[in-house]
Amino acid sequence: MQIEKNEQFTPTIVAFCCNWCSYAGADLAGTNRLQYPADVKIIRVPCSCRVNPMFILRAFQRGADGVIICGCHPGDCHYTTGNYFTRRRMTLLFSMLNYLGIESERTRVEWVSAAEGAKFAATMNDFVSTITRLGKNKRLEDLRCNNN
Repeated sequence: MQIEKNEQFTPTIVAFCCNWCSYAGADLAGTNRLQYPADVKIIRVPCSCRVNPMFILRAFQRGADGVIICGCHPGDCHYTTGNYFTRRRMTLLFSMLNYLGIESERTRVEWVSAAEGAKFAATMNDFVSTITRLGKNKRLEDLRCNNN
């Protein structure tokens, strides 16, 4: 007799959040008890421009199914122009990910202020549902060390 496993796919999401706006927005979402999936792993960075494209590639290599970068709204950056650098750098990275065959929906850049806890939760819920629809990220699987 074979027992069937009823395993539903739960994606692993890495969220790089700037300390001044997006991380505070995540904190506000938690304070207001707004729900977003626990599969979102938040990494706090001083500014969104500090997210090196290699961090995103490494996240995919280590098993992330989706990566989202959240920063201050353009013009409201604590470091004046950091998010402009982020926008430019991520545009180039997204074209490289497309070349590698990683679906463009697996990465996203969002601008979330400290007062937008509801927007943060809604963005994370939307991103997780998009990644769940896409399924497991298998494109870089051959580069990963599997412990099976």
